[in-house]
Amino acid sequence: MELRLDEPLFLWLLVPALIYFAYSGFRNFKLGSFLFRLVFVLRMAAVAALIFALAVPSIYRPAEHQQIIYLMDRSASMEGAQTAIAESIEAAMAEKKDTQHIGVYTFAEDFQTLLPVSPEQRALPLDQSTGMADHTNIAQALELAAHSGDTDLATRLVLISDGNETKASALESLNRLQSDRIQIDVLPIQQASSQDAAITAFETPAKAFIGESQALSLNIQSDGEREAELVLSKNDEEFDRHRIQLVDGENLFAYRYPANEEGLLKYEARLEMGEDRYLENNSLVSVTEVEGKPELLVVSGSTPSPIPGLLDRENIRTSTIDSNELPTSLSSILQYDGIIFDNVSGTSVGGQQMEVIEQAVKQFGVGFMMIGGDQSYGLGGYFKSPIERLLPVEMEVKGKHELPSLGLVIVMDRSASMAGVKMELAKEAAARSVELLRKDDTVGVIAFDDQPWQIVDTEKLADPKEAADKILSVTPGGGTEIYRSLSEAYGQLEGLELQRKHIILLTDGQSPPSDYTSLIEGGKEDNITLSTVSIGQDADSRLLEELAATGNGRFYEVADATTIPAILSRETIMMSRTYIVDEPFYPIVYDSPWSDLFSDGVPQMNAYIATTAKPSASVALESEEGDPVLASWNYGLGKTIAYTSGSSAWSGDFQAWKNWPSFWNRSVSELLPSFDEIPFTVARKQQGVYTIEDPTRQSAIMEVAVIDETGMEIPLQSEPVAPGKLEVKLDADPGLVFFSIRNEDREAYKTGLTIPYGEEYRLSGPNTALLASIAERSGGRVLESLEESLRDIPYESGTNQPIQHFLLLLAMLLFFADITIRRFGLRLIPSMKKTKAAASPIQEAPPQTIEQLIKAKKRE
Repeated sequence: MELRLDEPLFLWLLVPALIYFAYSGFRNFKLGSFLFRLVFVLRMAAVAALIFALAVPSIYRPAEHQQIIYLMDRSASMEGAQTAIAESIEAAMAEKKDTQHIGVYTFAEDFQTLLPVSPEQRALPLDQSTGMADHTNIAQALELAAHSGDTDLATRLVLISDGNETKASALESLNRLQSDRIQIDVLPIQQASSQDAAITAFETPAKAFIGESQALSLNIQSDGEREAELVLSKNDEEFDRHRIQLVDGENLFAYRYPANEEGLLKYEARLEMGEDRYLENNSLVSVTEVEGKPELLVVSGSTPSPIPGLLDRENIRTSTIDSNELPTSLSSILQYDGIIFDNVSGTSVGGQQMEVIEQAVKQFGVGFMMIGGDQSYGLGGYFKSPIERLLPVEMEVKGKHELPSLGLVIVMDRSASMAGVKMELAKEAAARSVELLRKDDTVGVIAFDDQPWQIVDTEKLADPKEAADKILSVTPGGGTEIYRSLSEAYGQLEGLELQRKHIILLTDGQSPPSDYTSLIEGGKEDNITLSTVSIGQDADSRLLEELAATGNGRFYEVADATTIPAILSRETIMMSRTYIVDEPFYPIVYDSPWSDLFSDGVPQMNAYIATTAKPSASVALESEEGDPVLASWNYGLGKTIAYTSGSSAWSGDFQAWKNWPSFWNRSVSELLPSFDEIPFTVARKQQGVYTIEDPTRQSAIMEVAVIDETGMEIPLQSEPVAPGKLEVKLDADPGLVFFSIRNEDREAYKTGLTIPYGEEYRLSGPNTALLASIAERSGGRVLESLEESLRDIPYESGTNQPIQHFLLLLAMLLFFADITIRRFGLRLIPSMKKTKAAASPIQEAPPQTIEQLIKAKKRE
């Protein structure tokens, strides 16, 4: 045991302290009273304790034990080597000394414990997790391991890795490991032949013109000679296939293809081969913008749309599809400059497709127009959907139409098979339906598994938010039994004085046979209707379809669970609102891009869907009741139009109007992107870091959004690095992402970039230079076997016990003793009082008067 001082320079304060005490007290020390000498010593001791406390003293106790921590790399690049590494670690542990504590940890992008640090001999667990293996973070592993176990012991970290780090910097982390007790050994791992080939680069022209021959170039890395199939696809459709022979090392291939389609083309190159170590590095994508005529997509509902036949085919390229063929990826939507939904029901459009369309409009300037009909707007179930957000009208009709009184009971399956996405979407759908109702409406929600559970009592809706919160709190339960819950719903609606009474049954399972016919027929006598929703292949679709037909309702068979909210919204709106206004009228014309078409008069219109214009929308046509018939607004970079009448019979005399084709061509021209495009440059600096630059250097503000193929916006961090130049950091999965860039002058640019597969899947040998640097800077070795790691650590183990606080406490107590003795003398010490009384008895002085005191003073 020894005394150590971390700040010994503070001891120089003892010199002025001794001088002070010598000058102030030593000369009177022998002549002073006992009390003076005691106080003097106490004060000197307190000052000395304070000075020693400033020197940060500690008592050091050495120890014989040491700890060795093995760090095993389990990232994807080490696949196949873990078993051999584990065997080597166990062999080394068997040779450890009694004074050596051993711990084993694994790392990749994360850090996990296999064996905590302990002096005991143990076997490695058989179950070794392989999660989060797409990156190698050596820096994090070293820092976390350095703070594991007993930090008072001399420690050797043994890094077992190929050294190919893909996150952070191990060398930088060494600067944060400021310790004289940590040494790092490294064991480089050289993988055997991995039988792998990887596409390391795939490039296509950024821009091309229709008919132009495009050059496609590929770089393929192989670890040996082998045959492979190279598959090329465009917009997810294969268009060519080549049998190629790969040599060991780098392989270059080039092909040329004519640009026979316009718009944004997504090219993908993919390798197919027999033995292959990684599938992740077998494909890359690239995008090419082919300029030409504007491309319009018309999506039809239950009947084909007549709009394509009215458009100028020479100047507008038009594609027509059914709603069930709508693309789900952003790259497919960005092929088009504008999209028209002609009487398309939201129940046939998935939630992801809606999200993709919204992002295409908002961030990339694609135009969108919705045409009315009995399957569109509120009747299509678009309430609170991404499509409603981008349109200039709200689906809700606010107080302008007579509304029937309604009683609605939602019977919702909560059995175990509904757990997960289906359950969450069902709850969201039920909550959204409640929000559509008025306070005077009657609503109830019953959740069922093998028995009914009343979630919201069937009564007038007092607090929609409270009801929605109750619905969202439902959790999955047990089996499935429908009849009792359905019977409960009918019983709750019977006898209520309401104009419309409706039940929505939603389930994904099957139920024991019961007498449903008698139940439903009895309810029909009380004007109760029933609609059913069948989710997935396990549901009894035949039974549910029969129930809906018997109950005078509608049957929905759901393949895509994301359509559930639209289905319930549609059902609720159909029962609670009178949305179709089918009395002929002459629309009122306002100043707009369409107004000159009506200079010779306004035709009569037959019907439209009632909606409410949003505050910032521009209304071009309006009904006599004040409902918007044609409205538009800007949504982000794009423009959207709402035409609440139909493209055929609903439009009445408009179909015979001479300007009918011009009306649609004018509408399409309004949809086309209207922003000025400036060729910003986007370059990949490193994995997850991109540089965006305005070539004019005039953009003071640049807004950047990055969207993936599913329409989800990727979080990013942007930092200006120069005038008109940004550095953007983002964490995205490998694949295609799209950058949307705009400045303060409404100049914008869009481009697609490939997020390549991680560096973890590239063909490369061990980074021995990095591993050697780690060992050298920490005083460790590059090992040839793990047995070398058991040598003695050249550092001493031990514990430091700081005594600074003890000295501060001692100084404080001494000061209090000093003050107490000077204030009260020694009277507080009983033994001292007795001693003084025995040595020099004190005689009491006689009392003196004031006159005697004055005389005594004069004598002096």
